[in-house]
Amino acid sequence: MLDLKFVRENPELVKQNIRNKFQETKLPLVDEVIALDAENRAAQQEADSLRAERNRLSKQIGALMAQKKKEEAEELKQKVTSFSDRLAELEEKEAELGEKVKKIMMTIPNIIDPSVPIGRDDSENVEVERYGEPPFMIRSDVVTGVMSFAEMDAMMYKIEGEDLYLIGTSEHSMIGKFIDQILPEETLPHTLTSYSPCFRKEKGAHGIEERGVYRIHQFEKQEMIVVCKPEESMQWYDKLWQNTVDLFRSLDIPVRTLECCSGDLADLKVKSVDVEAWSPRQQKYFEVGSCSNLGDAQARRLRIRVNGADGKYFAHTLNNTVVAPPRMLIAFLENNLQADGSIRIPEALRPYMGGKTEIR
Repeated sequence: MLDLKFVRENPELVKQNIRNKFQETKLPLVDEVIALDAENRAAQQEADSLRAERNRLSKQIGALMAQKKKEEAEELKQKVTSFSDRLAELEEKEAELGEKVKKIMMTIPNIIDPSVPIGRDDSENVEVERYGEPPFMIRSDVVTGVMSFAEMDAMMYKIEGEDLYLIGTSEHSMIGKFIDQILPEETLPHTLTSYSPCFRKEKGAHGIEERGVYRIHQFEKQEMIVVCKPEESMQWYDKLWQNTVDLFRSLDIPVRTLECCSGDLADLKVKSVDVEAWSPRQQKYFEVGSCSNLGDAQARRLRIRVNGADGKYFAHTLNNTVVAPPRMLIAFLENNLQADGSIRIPEALRPYMGGKTEIR
């Protein structure tokens, strides 16, 4: 409930707040409560004055009685009695007015914070941030903004009859949240990570090594993206792929980084590196992660600009697959398999396994 003094001193602010909440029927209440309050305070002031006068006269009556001036004392007593009658009326009026004021004050809404978006109902709420899993479906304008048409054809599942695709990676959802935005330069870099389901066609994948959990149409993975200044993108590129290397090495899995050549780079990519894990069974490395710097290609397609000191420019975007559990599981089991069929638990995982050193 608002402070009544605040309402008296800021009636227009209170009314505008009511308009901002689209409760126009409550607007007359502001003037009504101010008028009732003024009447109530006038009654209180009169009552206080009468009490003060009554107290003063009571002292005089005592003095007159001491002086045995009974007639004069009786006259003052009658006056005091009339004060008491009026005070009873005023106290009843104060109680009645006070109750009306309280009822109205409990109806007038609290002052909203200046940052609150103005809207009529929940249909006009403004999304601020998303946490946890990203949307599983994205619009075509996001898809065409984050990948080439060849990648779309090979990877993405289209929802028939709708302008929607199932996400192939949470990178698409995370980058897509910046579409059509002008970012203040001082807020850069934006670094996001997400663990989500992924849905892929995996066109052209055949052979025995493509079976099982190695290459599947639905899986989950941890993805990272960065939106940054152009001059910082290569530094972020090196930080991102190193995260993947560090994770796999902490699990005692041998890995290598493979610089993607020009012919292997998708059209939007400036530079890309694959992180590959060693497979003792196959006696070769296989891909477990990929990191890409896309320069300003995605930003241009999605209209992601930065407001800098020298004007507006397009941001640089990067993405990195930290880990896809299905392939990580293959590498983990193969590289930690012992001769007796047990699985050695790497040092980094033992605190989470109750101190166990192996799985039997």
